[in-house]
Amino acid sequence: MGAGRAAGRCASIGGVRLLVLGGTWFLGRALVESALERGHSVTTFNRGRTGVDVAGVEAVRGDREVPADLARLAQLGPWDAAIDTSGSVPRDVLAAARLLAERVDRFLLVSTVSVYSEWPHRGVSETSPVRDDAPDAGPGPPAAQGTYGTLKAGCERAVHAWFEGRAVVLRPGVILGPYENIGRLPWWLRRMHRGGRVLAPGRPDRAIQPVDVRDVAAFALDCLEKGTTGTFNVAAPRGHASFSDLVRACVQATGGDAEPVWVDEEFLAEHDVRQWTELPLWRVALGTWEVSAEQARAAGLACRPLAETVMDTWRWLSAGGLPVELPPGHVRKHEHGIDPTRERDLLSAWDRSFRHDQPGGRGSRPRGTDDAGGGEVLDPLTE
Repeated sequence: MGAGRAAGRCASIGGVRLLVLGGTWFLGRALVESALERGHSVTTFNRGRTGVDVAGVEAVRGDREVPADLARLAQLGPWDAAIDTSGSVPRDVLAAARLLAERVDRFLLVSTVSVYSEWPHRGVSETSPVRDDAPDAGPGPPAAQGTYGTLKAGCERAVHAWFEGRAVVLRPGVILGPYENIGRLPWWLRRMHRGGRVLAPGRPDRAIQPVDVRDVAAFALDCLEKGTTGTFNVAAPRGHASFSDLVRACVQATGGDAEPVWVDEEFLAEHDVRQWTELPLWRVALGTWEVSAEQARAAGLACRPLAETVMDTWRWLSAGGLPVELPPGHVRKHEHGIDPTRERDLLSAWDRSFRHDQPGGRGSRPRGTDDAGGGEVLDPLTE
């Protein structure tokens, strides 16, 4: 423990007093549940407007944008560690870090791979250039290009301003799993459950690196328990899974009669299919799934198979699980998934493009079977 700072037991022997700013949404909830399972004492701080507190926490109501609420929170310490899963505006993170600096020994910020100025156009590591934003910056115009990543870069600087040498910054890529509130994996699962011919985008062998929310939570807590500090990209290893693996796992988990039809990226571009949202997780930028997380793996990050993440998410959805709905205007609130009529029209157009069965074209048949289910006949997967 830092001298003169939060008093308490050494984190490495357990019994950690943990403060979570947030704690009811997706990753925050996974962190809280895992911490309680490990026997830690957890205080959560949120407004109580969305999500439900996990049983067993000490829930403190307040708004991080209100100085008096933060000051009241700080008086409830000390804590061995704080985790900020909700901070997205630098000045708000700076205010919390300043008030907690003498009440908390270590501070973990959940940032994002979007802080890298070259992502997703190039692969990134922890040494790649980071966007520039001041640690006391306000939210800025909502429609500004790169706002989310730029603001998160400012949040990182805000934490380091008060917890230099005592901070852990996690930069996750795509996180999937139960309680997901972005809607990427839930859309694919529901679409496969509906069955029929499903538009599957691009190359089946495209490598992807989503990481399970529970593995991110476990790594975060491991870092705090071991006293680890530093900045870590958090993603599954390269080669961990392919888009075909994702599609196959969704078909198998839902047990439906879905028949994926692999449609090439040139065709999708010609028809203005939106990447990342209209067909979730599909993106052709070269660096999207080239996130180096070797430092995190060296520090203990372990990633479960993608099929396990998919199956557990489907079980959660099938049991009536509902994600916390992002509030209007939230920086990450988007509609995910292609309109069914548009999907049918695109598949019909794709079929017509093969009608004359011309050698050397996009392919020789519109339908067939590959090892991910139905679709274009393709070479064996390379991953």
